[in-house]
Parts: sequence; C-alpha cells; structure tokens
Amino acid sequence: MSNLVEIRDIQFGYGSRTILSGLRMDFPRGKVIAVMGGSGSGKTTILRLIGGQIQPQQGSVTVNGQAVHTLDAAGLYAIRRKMGMLFQHGALFTDLSVFDNVAFPMREHTNYSEAVIRDLVMLKLQAVGLRNAAHLMPAEISGGMARRVALARAVALDPQLIMYDEPFAGLDPISMGVTANLIRNLNDALGSTSILVSHDVHESFAIADYVYFLSQGKIVAHGTPEQMRDSEDPYVKQFVHAEADGPVPFHYPGKSLMDDLGLKGNA
Repeated sequence: MSNLVEIRDIQFGYGSRTILSGLRMDFPRGKVIAVMGGSGSGKTTILRLIGGQIQPQQGSVTVNGQAVHTLDAAGLYAIRRKMGMLFQHGALFTDLSVFDNVAFPMREHTNYSEAVIRDLVMLKLQAVGLRNAAHLMPAEISGGMARRVALARAVALDPQLIMYDEPFAGLDPISMGVTANLIRNLNDALGSTSILVSHDVHESFAIADYVYFLSQGKIVAHGTPEQMRDSEDPYVKQFVHAEADGPVPFHYPGKSLMDDLGLKGNA
C-alpha cells in the first residue's frame, strides 16, 4: 500500500533546542495513524511540518508525492485544499454560527453556489449528529458538541488527509467515545488518511491502525496498538500503563534544587 505522507530524516529545532531529530515515519493511504507521547515530545510540530507552517532544517516531508517544504505560497494553498485540520479544543470562529463555521472552507476554497453549500453543510452536520444545531452559535453549545462541529468543518471538503491535534482533550467519557468513533467512521467513509496526535491511550488504541511513540523528539517505538500494549520497552510501558516511575522524569532537566538555593556543598 502506498503512503500518502512520508517523513524522512527530519531535523527541526528552535535555536540550540532540538525538537525533532532523525524522524522517519510513513502514513499509508486509508489508515488512522496515532502519534503519541508526552507533552513537549514534538507531536504537534510534526503536524505543522506536514501542513507547511514550518520547514525542516534537514530531511523531507512529502504529501502525495510533493515535497511540502519546497512549495511556494500558491503550491501550499493548493495542497492544503486537500487537507483537513481539527485543532486542539476545536478553534471554532466564535462570531460565526455552527453552519457558517462548517461552510467556511467551502466558501474559501470553492466556487460552489450557496444552495450547494447549504446542502453539503447539512450533510456534514448530519454525519456528526448536529444538523439541528446549525443555527446555534459556538457559545450556545457544549464542548463536546463544539468538537464535533470542528470535525464537520475538518472534513467539509472531503480531504485526502485529516490531521487531529489532541481531539480528546477536555472531553467527558461519552463525548470522547463519540469523537473517536466519528474519526474512525469518517476516515473509512471518505477513504482518507488520518493522523491522530494524542496522549489518550484508550481511545487512540481503539481506532488506530498503527502507533508511533515519540520521546524527546525521537521515535522510541512503533507498531500496532496490540504490539504497543504488549511492549516491554520501558518508555512504552510507562506511557501505556500510566506509571509514575520510568524513563520520563517528573522534573524538567537542569540544575538541581541545591544548586539553585546555593546550598551545594554546604549540607
């Protein structure tokens, strides 16, 4: 099976701080791929590289055979037309209704008539169970409903690639399960490739075909959810089973407290 997205030997950082180092990742067509790891491990940076918001310092990112980091503004606009993005916490336009939020990418990227847009928006909202909420404003709906509206907006143009940045953050268990099922079902219905950035093990493992684990900007493990559940890798075991002790430290690396207090050697 061919890959829609390929990441090869990526190096990226800010100044002397390395964010990603030596990454090689494949995202096959039609699959849901989870990218997991602790906060600050570089997960969202991967999405920004794929979307062309930032450029790698070394290596390449290709989407449908195109090297994203080599495209000009017109090329980026064209390739983003085939991408959908669900931002963390939804990121709905607060001054637009539910209907107009979903209609926004259609009005931005197509020449569809308003009659066609209306029918398409209603179909997308029906798919996420919110057709009858089309007239409401974001402030009038719950957090779980807002996430579903954002999902309808992300798939408004039937994209080849859908990226999800922490889609389960802040949701109650019911909304979390509904959102996970929608991600899987919409991916399969559209024949899309979905990249799911998350630290929620249960929901991600339930819908993902393959999982990459990141730690400190590097791939430390990858495989199917079943392989990751049974993994003996210390990092994977700590993350999957939420263990306090393991390779991931509690304290941010740096000087010791004794050094900061000027007590070293005085004890």
